[in-house]
Amino acid sequence: MIAGAIAGRINVVVESEQHTGSRLPRIIGIVGAIGFLVTGVGAMAAPESFFDSVATFEPYNQHFVQDIGSFNLGLGMVLVLALRPRADALFAALAGAAIGSGAHVLSHVIGWDLGGTPELDVPLFAVLTILLAVAAHVRHREA
Repeated sequence: MIAGAIAGRINVVVESEQHTGSRLPRIIGIVGAIGFLVTGVGAMAAPESFFDSVATFEPYNQHFVQDIGSFNLGLGMVLVLALRPRADALFAALAGAAIGSGAHVLSHVIGWDLGGTPELDVPLFAVLTILLAVAAHVRHREA
């Protein structure tokens, strides 16, 4: 369902643009975006199921599986944003990184009791997310 909605939206972008070269990079970008986003959502939403069916590298660690999901969401969003007509590369990178970083904060909040130092990590990662989002917003307004 999510992949279909993303594919539909990206297809509109591809059809609305005038192409001046090979379509291969865009097609690979679309396929990559869908793959990263589906992987990211699966790892974040159902980490144990994702581990059992896709990432069977022992030992199971919910936190690390969800981290993998958050980073895949960021990569997928960078590609989605870069595929837009007249996309600005810096905006796409900043906004995609902000989304991945925000998902990473969520991963640490969900796994608060799984170890590490969440009382330090969550605020630190949240500040990074906010800075990336502000930079993306500023860049978008300037572009």
